Amino acid sequence: MYRLRLSESYVPAQPDGDLLDLTVGDLLRQQASTFPDSVAVTAVTADGTLGPSWTHEQLLRDAEALALSLASRFAPGERVVVWAPNVSRWLLMEYACALAGLVLVTANPSFQQAELRYVLEQSRSVALFHIESHRGNPMTAIAEEASQGLSSVREIIDLDNDEQLYASGPRPRSLPSVDPTDAAQIQYTSGTTGFPKGAVLSHHSLVNNARLFAQRALTDQNSVYANFMPLFHTAGCATGALGSLQAGCRMLLIEQFDADALALRIETERVTNFFAVPTILVALLESLERQPRNVDSLVAITTGGAPVSAELVERVRRQLGCHLLTAFGQTEASPMISLNHTDVSAEHIASSAGQPLPLTEVSIRTAREDGEIGTATSVVPVGVVGEICARGYGIMIGYNDNPDATAAAIDDEGWLHTGDLGTLDHEGFIRVTGRVKDMIIRGGENHFPAEIEHALLEHSSVAEVAVVGLPDPKWGEVIGAFVRTVGNEPIEVDALRAHCRELLSPQKTPSIWEQVSEFPLTGSGKIQKFAIRDNYLEQLSQKEAQ
Repeated sequence: MYRLRLSESYVPAQPDGDLLDLTVGDLLRQQASTFPDSVAVTAVTADGTLGPSWTHEQLLRDAEALALSLASRFAPGERVVVWAPNVSRWLLMEYACALAGLVLVTANPSFQQAELRYVLEQSRSVALFHIESHRGNPMTAIAEEASQGLSSVREIIDLDNDEQLYASGPRPRSLPSVDPTDAAQIQYTSGTTGFPKGAVLSHHSLVNNARLFAQRALTDQNSVYANFMPLFHTAGCATGALGSLQAGCRMLLIEQFDADALALRIETERVTNFFAVPTILVALLESLERQPRNVDSLVAITTGGAPVSAELVERVRRQLGCHLLTAFGQTEASPMISLNHTDVSAEHIASSAGQPLPLTEVSIRTAREDGEIGTATSVVPVGVVGEICARGYGIMIGYNDNPDATAAAIDDEGWLHTGDLGTLDHEGFIRVTGRVKDMIIRGGENHFPAEIEHALLEHSSVAEVAVVGLPDPKWGEVIGAFVRTVGNEPIEVDALRAHCRELLSPQKTPSIWEQVSEFPLTGSGKIQKFAIRDNYLEQLSQKEAQ
């Protein structure tokens, strides 16, 4: 860990690393030369069985063949949407687009017509690559409907149809020159309401962020990295895929997460590393309790995206016998901003998101007022809650065709305003306390859901929890806790209320308690609080109407 002693909430860029001047395609070529015969990728199908494997050299050869086909049909800089789960041809498209100078636009395979059409139109994409169906979603039919009337879309291609995928126009003599500063991907952030914004990420930011993450997360040539995070998210296609490629290790590309299947593959394939949101970690631990497996190959697991309890840290260390590293990031930062080190205490792991990655500046600043755009705000004292801001190589180019949103996110001094609230301690550890817009205002007093969630997660009966603000005629908002209990045992509200009173001031104790068996999740596995809130209010309205 860094030995820091901060006087204010600002961590300068730590120089324990260097930046590579490479594109994603350059990186693949480099690793194919360095590790030609070592296995780069092994596919794991939706039913959990092992599929084909590619060495680094084979992966480059197949990617170049597809890139030449793409380059004969599309010009450098044009955008193409890849709409599929974690199938091997998604990964092949990631590298082929990079080699051909195309911008890959990601899309969640659960999208329906309006969502897909929005991404196609907003990104100005010229082609849509998809599979036939996914989890009952008729993707071929939706693709045809969503692209109707969009003159920019020239091709709709089934990824499993070789004739369509490898169709070609006049063959170029060579692949185009691509600059590391060029756009590589447009990632549509999940957001909390409404349609998302497309974060434009460069080759340079993706390559370097993945490498620096992999190094701190103990991923090296001898690792076996299980990648079940969705490829349409930076945790899958950047942190997972590019991080594994940087390390020169074998990546298991898992099409569909299943806790029991993952536990089996950890045992049989000697998995060493993976990234998982807390929800997935809990599911894996519960699977291993039902069916014990040999998981002594595990070295390090990274988690983030939701509060992590001290109990979960202890369970991972006890049941899995490996490091658990908490992280903080967002798509707009390619995505990792901070990550804990392996040499810190369990308390730091549970209570913080670590110190910034090398070459990334972090500061905690006063939140900007509504409508305030462009101006940098002031740094707050150590330990004071403010907005977490980051600056450095990993920050997005901007939001696609949305200069106003870009100016609202990145100020005149280059600071990305994450929208997350948090603190920095004297040693430079980030603690996330909530969202700027996630704040619950009860009777004029601000409350941060993450603080209450952390407290509830310390109770032995709580497996997962989401705290949201619910409208109230007297207080404006009141605090609601939606709880999934361990083993789905009946919720004991009195016990949980008493537990909160022991750890929090009375006004922070939830007044509304609801037990849930599962949470609505984003494609990356994060709890959708807006969906919880909307579902609750709809049910309440229906009851009142009866």
